[in-house]
Amino acid sequence: MSMAIWLTENSKIIVQGITGSEGTKHGRRMLASGAQVVGGVNARKAGQSVDFDGTSLPVFGTVKEAMEQTGADVSVVFVPPKFTKDAVVEAIDAEIPLCVVITEGIPVHDTAHFWAYAERKGNKTRIIGPNCPGIASPGKSNAGIIPADITTPGRIGLVSKSGTLTYQMMYELRDIGFTTCVGIGGDPVIGTTHIDALQAFQDDPDTDAIVMIGEIGGDAEERAAAYIEQHVTKPVVGYVAGFTAPEGKTMGHAGAIVSGSAGTAQAKKEALEKVGVRVGKTPSETAVLMREIMQNL
Repeated sequence: MSMAIWLTENSKIIVQGITGSEGTKHGRRMLASGAQVVGGVNARKAGQSVDFDGTSLPVFGTVKEAMEQTGADVSVVFVPPKFTKDAVVEAIDAEIPLCVVITEGIPVHDTAHFWAYAERKGNKTRIIGPNCPGIASPGKSNAGIIPADITTPGRIGLVSKSGTLTYQMMYELRDIGFTTCVGIGGDPVIGTTHIDALQAFQDDPDTDAIVMIGEIGGDAEERAAAYIEQHVTKPVVGYVAGFTAPEGKTMGHAGAIVSGSAGTAQAKKEALEKVGVRVGKTPSETAVLMREIMQNL
């Protein structure tokens, strides 16, 4: 029986913004994948229900009410950027254990606000995101927008800043499979970091090896390298997106901007290799490196 981090077959998921187009679309998809989606939240439509292919889900006025009525322990947030801060603060106030924020384009000030708020409240709510694809434990549950059918359950843990590269890595290693895949998002301020995921995978008895995908900008990967050196005994394979990015250009994600030598793909690659992480030059090469490790374990 393989385990998972943070999201298991027993996780009960609510969708904040379930009646909006994205909430409806992905709520339906999560349900179809076998995830236990138990309801949604929209203060203006409380008391109504949403029908997903024959499954009727109740809509609640607040996260607290949804948790009391359904036993929910995960919220996935599909709320427009200007309302996201309030939605996440509400989830934190309700002390839901896991809040997955899919929305992109949230002002960094708002993210910093709800991140600090969670900390002040004792970090009872783990935030993943924002601007992320969510978290998937293949064969068990799926909270967010990660396709449910591109990989299989297995013994690799994956943490990634990039949604697209999350999917590619899951697909390339689909024959070996994953315990949990966590898309942490590429904004300058995020809730769950590479280090948080590395620690969880290190502690998970069913994860044998870890893939870590970073990208240019900031120093998250360098900090992760320092953490790996001190605390991670499992093999880690890495990939850093943005080797060909011109200096000073913002690439894709808001956090992916390079200034001077700090934050370049090369600097990150060197920091990771120095602590024994094998770093691929392309996502496919990274998958090959992981394949070799899994065959030799």
